[in-house]
Amino acid sequence: MKAVLELHYLQNFAPSNLNRDDTGSPKDAFFGGTRRLRISSQSFKRAMRQDFAQRQILSEAELGQRTKRAHEEIARRIQAEGTTEAERLAAAELALGGLGLPVKEGKSQYLLFLGRDELQRVADIVSNNWSEFQTVAPEPEAGGGKKKKASKKAALSGDLNAQLKGALNGSKAVDVALFGRMLADLPDKNADAAAQVAHPISTHALRERQYDFYTAVDDLKPQDNAGADMLGTVEFASATMYRYAAIDLQKLLDNLQGDRELLGKGLRAFLYASIFAAPTGKQNTFAAHNLPALMVQVVRTNASPRNLANAFEKGVVAERGSGYLKPSIEALADEMKWQNGVFGDAGQARFIAREGAAEVFGTEMPSVDALIEGTVAAAMSALEQ
Repeated sequence: MKAVLELHYLQNFAPSNLNRDDTGSPKDAFFGGTRRLRISSQSFKRAMRQDFAQRQILSEAELGQRTKRAHEEIARRIQAEGTTEAERLAAAELALGGLGLPVKEGKSQYLLFLGRDELQRVADIVSNNWSEFQTVAPEPEAGGGKKKKASKKAALSGDLNAQLKGALNGSKAVDVALFGRMLADLPDKNADAAAQVAHPISTHALRERQYDFYTAVDDLKPQDNAGADMLGTVEFASATMYRYAAIDLQKLLDNLQGDRELLGKGLRAFLYASIFAAPTGKQNTFAAHNLPALMVQVVRTNASPRNLANAFEKGVVAERGSGYLKPSIEALADEMKWQNGVFGDAGQARFIAREGAAEVFGTEMPSVDALIEGTVAAAMSALEQ
């Protein structure tokens, strides 16, 4: 059994196409026998990671980078006097090769999710052992700037290889700790995610597909030449979405190497991002900047996570033009009450609601700041039990 922090949000999105499939259509899913609007959890996590950086609750050093160009960042951090950029880049590629993460044609084979602290440690190892890296690294060819082809596995000394692998022995990057990582070539350096984020789905059936037929006119065309110079269609949808996420608090603390202060900062960053961050697909066209209308945050101990999506297994119905939000709140409250009664451990719950506040949601909070501070305090306390 473990301490968990759970989020249950209801969020209306006006006509938009925040997250589209390979055909350009808003993503969907079947649930309860009806088609629902869906937004991928990956797109929300990406938006949250961007919010982490912009909100600055966390410093740059406390965040990771997901990239195929890690060698470029390592090269930027190398401190070696009298060296050229090309030499530093060659040494950085050699270091990644020594880790079993070769760089080919300027990129690694797949996206590497590394903490900035890990990137710095690798750069420090290169800086402190520059003579050996300079000896082994392929030199740039004259004129073209291209490097000779390096071997797939760098020919570094065993001691240096051990140092490099030690540089990846855990990161305090909060986003890596939350969302985890997989390094196919270094499975012992994988990190299990402390956070689980569900695909948001609409609380109601999605009706027929909707299209925006648009045209564009050439500003400099002759006056006597009528008609559009560009036309097309964009598919869109609107819905009330149920969003769910859960954090294993002890796992997050372990991933952060027991740093409780960083844990508190990480939880604040996650909670703010969960409210204010959203995917940005086609936002220049639709500007669907709609924040959640219901935010329920629950901290529980000695219990497993509980996704309340079954509240909407039978899609809610908007009666007499009353909208979907109110019946969605009622359905969620009913499901939460039932699960708390059957499974126990209702935990410490706090909420903000646009309408239809229910006692089962816990203590009503006056603002987002108050909601988050109360939840963080409860989460930190739960780890003491």
